[in-house]
Amino acid sequence: MTGSADFAPTTAVITGSDSGIGRAVAVRLAEAGYDVGITWHTDERGAQETAEEVRAHGRRAVVSRLDLTELPDAAHIIDALADELGGLDVLVNNAGTGTATPFVDLDLPTVREVLDVDLVGPLLCGQRAARRMIEQGRGGRIVNITSVHEHQPRVGAGPYCAAKAGLGLLTQVMALELAEYRITVNAVAPGEIATPMTGQEDADVHAVSRPGIPLGRPGDAREVAEVVAFLTGPAASYVTGASWAVDGGMLRMGPMAGSHLDRNDWRRP
Repeated sequence: MTGSADFAPTTAVITGSDSGIGRAVAVRLAEAGYDVGITWHTDERGAQETAEEVRAHGRRAVVSRLDLTELPDAAHIIDALADELGGLDVLVNNAGTGTATPFVDLDLPTVREVLDVDLVGPLLCGQRAARRMIEQGRGGRIVNITSVHEHQPRVGAGPYCAAKAGLGLLTQVMALELAEYRITVNAVAPGEIATPMTGQEDADVHAVSRPGIPLGRPGDAREVAEVVAFLTGPAASYVTGASWAVDGGMLRMGPMAGSHLDRNDWRRP
């Protein structure tokens, strides 16, 4: 097996790229010279806006709806987008969902939806991408967007935490099994990022105070995209099976938060 320093990716599919982190990744990869496959679930207009930004950088953009609750059939979209792009060098599994429901109040349909979208869907999409990359024979990159809750729990987010932790360990298995084909697989674990999912779309993150985060503010989606861009490019040829926290130091605050909280608000979602 040879190294992959000569890997020259030109095509990428980013799921859930109609807004937030997914859009930022799509635009950043377009800047780096990729043609981009964009997926959306409910926001087609947002996906078309992402496509316009990609094309503004002189790259091709193709758009398709992806509903990861419709498994296993939904995963065929990865092949369809790869066909339109003329190949697939990079997959970024970004589409996700969550819940803020106490454990004892969870219902099975909600649990299944979160697990399908956040874990089973990325697994099946990753399979499609890996098979395509193996067939092409030139290596590849898969990046799974997890969360800081891949590593630490959150009250009210049982299915989400379980799915993201599962996706983190799945990432490691994928990295081991796909290494012989020169396919690297890594996770990116964002903390609080200013996106529609956190109700902070287009917020000036430097104007928002977060004393509990060492860097004192939320992150910008473009800061996550920079890490993804590194992991998907030639410079990351010897990086695989790792989880990259992009969280302003949030994960380092466990014991400090435990000793400094003076209210019980954290006990409710």
